[in-house]
Amino acid sequence: MGFSESFAVLCVTLATLGVMSGIVALVVLFIQKWKLEKKLAAFPTAPDKHWLLGHIHKLTFDEREFTWGLQFVSKSVDASILWVGPFLPVVSVYHPGTVKAVLSSAEPKAEYTYSLLRPWIGDGLLLSGGKKWARNRRLLTPGFHFDILKPYVDIFQKSGDILVEKWKAACGGKETSMEMFSNISLLTLDSLLKCIFSVETNCQTIENHPYIKGIYDIATLIVERFRFLPYHIDAIYQWSPSGRRFRHACDTLHTYARDIIKKRKGALKEEAVNGQRRQRKYIDFLDILLCARDSDGQGLTDQEIYDEVDTFMFEGHDTTASGLSWFMYDMARLPEFQQKCQEEVDSLLADRENDRLEWDDLTSMPYLTKCLKESLRLHSPVPNVMRLLTQSLTFPDGRKLPKGTFVAVAINALHHNQYVWDDPETFDPERFSPEKAKDIPPYAYVPFSAGPRNCIGQHFALNEMKIISATILRNFHVSVDKSVPVLRINSLVLRGENGIHLHVTPRQLQH
Repeated sequence: MGFSESFAVLCVTLATLGVMSGIVALVVLFIQKWKLEKKLAAFPTAPDKHWLLGHIHKLTFDEREFTWGLQFVSKSVDASILWVGPFLPVVSVYHPGTVKAVLSSAEPKAEYTYSLLRPWIGDGLLLSGGKKWARNRRLLTPGFHFDILKPYVDIFQKSGDILVEKWKAACGGKETSMEMFSNISLLTLDSLLKCIFSVETNCQTIENHPYIKGIYDIATLIVERFRFLPYHIDAIYQWSPSGRRFRHACDTLHTYARDIIKKRKGALKEEAVNGQRRQRKYIDFLDILLCARDSDGQGLTDQEIYDEVDTFMFEGHDTTASGLSWFMYDMARLPEFQQKCQEEVDSLLADRENDRLEWDDLTSMPYLTKCLKESLRLHSPVPNVMRLLTQSLTFPDGRKLPKGTFVAVAINALHHNQYVWDDPETFDPERFSPEKAKDIPPYAYVPFSAGPRNCIGQHFALNEMKIISATILRNFHVSVDKSVPVLRINSLVLRGENGIHLHVTPRQLQH
């Protein structure tokens, strides 16, 4: 047999082995799938499953997905299975009983989905698990004590004042159409940078701020990557145009934050050498991170500080902007509720010359607070959170999920579940009146998640939402801009697919 014949035989042999290996791998996958289906037989499968794609074709992240999701929620009550491709089942839960079983544990976030965020936010509280998560959560919790949060009210008010002046200038005394999310996200970024770093960026008035552009690019690119299965393979994504844009955006955000952190550390060292610490008006989040110590005197490493800063920037910026934007939309489409909120704020500030809200006012706006809570129910800023079970889980009715199961806590579906809420599509702030709120089942209302891994900054976010929404309603009347339909889209947080455009008109207040 000559060389050419031998080479041909070798090629055929290798090809045959490759095909056989592929067949064996597929057989193994189908066996694993069959075993999983048996273990999950107690849970119904969501409708419209494709033989190859599973439910990927239905996970459009837009208004179509929200509508489709509620269709099978109405039939399956508390849980159902979504298939990502032909082999990966995800159990979606959306009833207080099943949600409590998942969130009452400290199970880690599902690496399969959240790993797409890791190049940006690293291993901070959102993504870390085990002893590291427990330690860092314990170290950072004092940073959200009310004594720390109290001075932030003035920061929120000042950021709100900038927005008010910007909108008044744009309106010129007349009704003007404004896109809520783009304006309010600049405001929440402005206040967050002050509360984290004590820095002034003027990002509300400077166009094309690089940090803003970086955050928007990352949010868009992560959703794009999740929807396109080949991009889940790092080797493919890294060399794609989207992968290069993602790395550039991460570099921009990391460089910005790390420069500020290095300057603060240098300042603290200089103060230590001089034996005198500069007096600050308030303790910012970076102070907490740099000074945090556990029982044996160990603090956070530089990388841990970077990761927690990036995590808080992610969790504390867009989520609050989403909640505020949808609240303004609800006020615009429901003028009777808007008027009641305005009357409450007007009455609170009636005798004040400076027209400014203070810390004690946070508990003096009960009606506006009820409206905010109801808006967060209707438009959950984070529609879904994912968990990966590190041990088997048993639901109250005895059904079990095996170790290694991916679980999606469908917050939007939970908040719209007709078996949990009466007339769930109706805006009714009285659900949260003291008389009725006590009857809401635990884990039925979780806009900031719940359990040990709940949002550590939820009081920070609610305080900001109260101050900013009251400031806007004190100065403006809002109504829906019917020329631009408002459609939901899940882009890391809940946004408007075409933006959230409202008509804004300055109010003529009598002081």
